[in-house]
Amino acid sequence: MPAGKIDRVIIIVLDSAGAGAMPDARLFGDDGADTIGHVLEAHPDITLPNMAALGLGNALSLLKPRPIKPVASPLASFGLMLEASPGKDTTTGHWELMGLLLQKPFKVFHDGFPAEIVNRFVAETGREVLGNKPASGTAIIEELGPEQKKTGKWILYTSADSVFQIAAHEDVIPLSELYDACEKARRMLDPYFVSRVIARPFIGKPGSYKRTYNRRDFSIMPESDTVMDILVKSGIEVIGIGKIHDIFAGRGVSRSIHTEGNADGIAKTIEEIAKPSGGKVTFIFTNLVDFDMLWGHRRDTAGYANGLKQFDDSLPEIKRTMRDGDLLIITADHGCDPALKSHTDHTREYVPLLVYSRLMESLNLGISTTFADVGATVADIYNVKGTGKGRTFI
Repeated sequence: MPAGKIDRVIIIVLDSAGAGAMPDARLFGDDGADTIGHVLEAHPDITLPNMAALGLGNALSLLKPRPIKPVASPLASFGLMLEASPGKDTTTGHWELMGLLLQKPFKVFHDGFPAEIVNRFVAETGREVLGNKPASGTAIIEELGPEQKKTGKWILYTSADSVFQIAAHEDVIPLSELYDACEKARRMLDPYFVSRVIARPFIGKPGSYKRTYNRRDFSIMPESDTVMDILVKSGIEVIGIGKIHDIFAGRGVSRSIHTEGNADGIAKTIEEIAKPSGGKVTFIFTNLVDFDMLWGHRRDTAGYANGLKQFDDSLPEIKRTMRDGDLLIITADHGCDPALKSHTDHTREYVPLLVYSRLMESLNLGISTTFADVGATVADIYNVKGTGKGRTFI
């Protein structure tokens, strides 16, 4: 692969598009998980011809046969990746993609948060809380939304991930107050090693509540530099599209672009790819959140399948818009199998890897032992030192 001729990398993370249960999945309660496989099995009418042509079927078949078949001459290099860090959440996955591996898992609160945390949060924000338990976000809003509107209290909940989630009706508590409360919680929770504080605003009436794209994630600060930090220090513009800025607590992001769903994220990614360089060296990093937020956690296989088709349909335009010196990496950060019946949380899975450029031949990259191979490849292409984790595909 001619590294010297490739001068820009575009990474698109299909948030939660896992490729099959990892060997240790049973330790996480995820034995048998297979996000993409189960989605396509449930909806055989959905085909993904463009990702198949790149080699998605070739990648998935490295583990076992799936509904999407290998092709004889894939257009992209293909593989699967194992997660080396102890976790299965968005922050852990994205950090590892950028060369930062966790040595210990983030703290999870299976029975809700202790009084010392809740009491301090109430004191600092001036509002009481409802809930304080693990729950599905849509379910707890339906359960407690009427009381939240009546009392003005926060709806506080968590999950099997390390998250402190605060829901509030936008007509009851202004977004500015919700975000301020999240910032206070973020500072308060750092010593507890909680991964993310998430603002979960919603609108509507009982029976038809709807979470909005005014969601914001307040992540714990990365423990050390990621490849993104190194790129920025080297004068390279890092463009974060979607919740990339939030996942990395703003570190290593030169410019952040807010999105409202996958379609918007795809459109804004294409817009950034198409922009003239103006002499700048850039790196584009996109997260498409709807796979996880709208369909994975809600166990909506039909929505997930149609979301995959929507992305697949966009690939011809993405490829047409790319310059000759562009490298496109399509991958994921964890699984969230909507066909799994045991829970509604993330799933510990391999992730797919497709690496496409007009300048490269197709290679079987096999099964990588860490997501950090992506970060090592990015560092190699931009000729920066990297974090020392992972191995480059070059």
